[in-house]
Amino acid sequence: MKVKDVMHKGVDWVSPDTPVAEIAKLMRAHDIGCIPIGEDDHLIGMVTDRDIVCKGLARKEFDAARTTARDVMSDGIHCCREDDDLAKAIHHMETLKVRRLPVINKSKRMVGMISLGDVSQFATAELAAHYVKSVSAHH
Repeated sequence: MKVKDVMHKGVDWVSPDTPVAEIAKLMRAHDIGCIPIGEDDHLIGMVTDRDIVCKGLARKEFDAARTTARDVMSDGIHCCREDDDLAKAIHHMETLKVRRLPVINKSKRMVGMISLGDVSQFATAELAAHYVKSVSAHH
């Protein structure tokens, strides 16, 4: 099975200057836990719901009116390709200890996102169980 067969298609991204409150509203509206961050037509990071809480709300100097994606995002981006085997993508996610991974095409354009939920629905029970144990462990 290929990543393109199980990923969520049509994922959007926002700029690093997007207010955190707007990102949280997007997450709620789309029932998602992360938003990719892009600048100059390139992905540069990711904001997760956990980033908003741990790097934003939990900080003493948090100011909801001024905090942007750049302030809370995880820098750097790891991806998989839409034509990758699902098992390869899962092993990559496992190594990185991430629950979500952007998916790019041959032109290096983001075309979707693969998540823990996708893995749980489409991977073999053995592969999914191994992955869940790995990413759920304390790190």
